[in-house]
Amino acid sequence: MKEDYSPQNGDWYSQDIKTVVEELETDLHTGLSEEQVRERTERFGENGLPKKKKESSVLRFLRQFNNILIYVLLVAAIITAVLGHYVDTIVIVLVTIVNGLIGFIQENKAEKALENIKNMLSLKADVIRNGKRMEIDSKELTVGDVVLLNPGDKVPADMRLVESSNLKIEESILTGESVPSDKQVDTLEEDAPLGDQFNMAFTSTTVSAGTGLGVVTAIGANTELGKINQLISDTPAITTPLLKQTARLGKTISIVIVGIAVLVYLFGYFFRDYPQEQLLLSVIGLAVAAIPEGLPAILSIILAIGVQNMAKRNAIVRHLPSVETLGSVSVICSDKTGTLTKNEMTVKTVVTKDHVYEVSGTGYSPDGKILLDGKEIVADEDEVLSNLINCFEFCNDATISKDEAGNWMVNGDPTEGALITLYEKADLKDRDVERIATIPFDSEYKYMAVLVKAGDRKIIFVKGAPDRLLNHVCREKNSSGIQPFDMDYWNQMITETAKKDNASSVQLIKRWIRPRPI
Repeated sequence: MKEDYSPQNGDWYSQDIKTVVEELETDLHTGLSEEQVRERTERFGENGLPKKKKESSVLRFLRQFNNILIYVLLVAAIITAVLGHYVDTIVIVLVTIVNGLIGFIQENKAEKALENIKNMLSLKADVIRNGKRMEIDSKELTVGDVVLLNPGDKVPADMRLVESSNLKIEESILTGESVPSDKQVDTLEEDAPLGDQFNMAFTSTTVSAGTGLGVVTAIGANTELGKINQLISDTPAITTPLLKQTARLGKTISIVIVGIAVLVYLFGYFFRDYPQEQLLLSVIGLAVAAIPEGLPAILSIILAIGVQNMAKRNAIVRHLPSVETLGSVSVICSDKTGTLTKNEMTVKTVVTKDHVYEVSGTGYSPDGKILLDGKEIVADEDEVLSNLINCFEFCNDATISKDEAGNWMVNGDPTEGALITLYEKADLKDRDVERIATIPFDSEYKYMAVLVKAGDRKIIFVKGAPDRLLNHVCREKNSSGIQPFDMDYWNQMITETAKKDNASSVQLIKRWIRPRPI
């Protein structure tokens, strides 16, 4: 490998495949040799995000006492202990310990929850090394490795694509776009933004369809995901508004209480001639009584309740004060669709020439019904509707299934997954259908077609973009039979449906940004 090469630089998307292969000193047919892998692993390290040094449990527990009111209580506890009033000392110490335990236990729960979701990087990768295809741990990947991509794979590192067969990669974690990106291998212009680098595959994104072959250009901290991780790590810590207000209140109260205590002590010592020990104990008792020692505990309890309520809504809060900060938010500004949505697609409306059907349910779960005027219908009783939904099933390469946690997920294109879910909700009678031939979807012609054998008939099912398909239609079927195609009707329905979906999105955002009590 060339000595001046560094995985931190190099706009690989703007270089042709031959140049990339030469720069990285690899071979598309045989991959890297064992010696090359060993040398590059020593040079670049393992393919993994750098782990932040964990704060010890002791330090996290002690941090709960970082409060000026607690400091005053601890000083009072020390003085009462010196004077031999151990009952008072124990009571004061118990108050501070209970306060600290509440915050510590809640932070511990949040830390464990976060550990369970740190699975961003792929566990395995299919590579070509020494002329052989093999499966390795993704952490063993290095720069120059030749990686094969298949549907359902997580991309294990940043790579320049050298082969693409109808390859689509879901990149919402980087770009926020819910629709998978169509990948190709052509060289792009310089200064292309991340979302337009169609000849690159980025770590932790998911292959939703097609196959591909890529050469690893960056691993670990040098990937796009690694750069985001570094930006987050470099973000300076800031104090929340609640902590600022509490610190200001605590400082004011402490100064006033200590000032009054000193004045009382001086008055009793110089003007009333009380015994010094008795006077000191009385002043300490006055100070401890005046200190709102329950304030930190009450705040922690209230915030802990807020955190528990957030947890019930599947939101993990690591630090208790963050709950109050989140509750103070009145406006959320976002420029990406994936920020406010679950990155799932769902069929909500089905339009035929005779009717407009509504579909209940969300996500890829097949729990839902097809409704007409608010009443559930049997799809098999409507020939046009059943044929349409059958088309969605037969002209489709996606599947839906449950993951280990019992959540429904799609294997393949999200749009096709939504159509499969609609088919499952329709609960149509099984048909003996055999797929004979397929024209896969391509962004150039924007449709997919399949030839199937149903009994003694052969049928072609086609699905795709309206702007491509409608121009090829001359007749349509409705309840009255075969009729001339009504282009005006379908253009009107496309417009009305799009407007309805936009209105729903606006209502969704309004619900998100409306402040709600925790």
